Amino acid sequence: MLDIIARLHIPVHEFQWSFARSAGPGGQNVNKVASKAELRWNVAASPALPADVKNRLMAQVRKRITREGELVLTSQRYRDQGRNREDCLEKLRVLILRAATPPRPRKATRPTRASRVHRLQAKKHRSAMKKSRGRPQVD
Repeated sequence: MLDIIARLHIPVHEFQWSFARSAGPGGQNVNKVASKAELRWNVAASPALPADVKNRLMAQVRKRITREGELVLTSQRYRDQGRNREDCLEKLRVLILRAATPPRPRKATRPTRASRVHRLQAKKHRSAMKKSRGRPQVD
């Protein structure tokens, strides 16, 4: 069971793991040990997440989701498989935590009078600068 917050848990049996040889330094073990961890989790079919959290998660990480609706996370930060596996789970936990907090609604505001005046003055200044670049007028 992966605990996200008090009311949000994901059963471990929903995860599919695969392991491969990691890139980077590793000494004599590099060609023998499959330490890179790849986590696949079908977000679309998972009953563990509420619909709103699921929709936000899928929108936030759409580049990591396959056409079948599987979220793919990899880790090869460490030299042993167990720590890379824990790293994948921690990455998933962070992603779900970010999706679990609903976005704050935007409050409608109006520009201040000073900012309006400043904007118009800047436009006039820019216009005059561009006008001065042209050929001089002869009357």
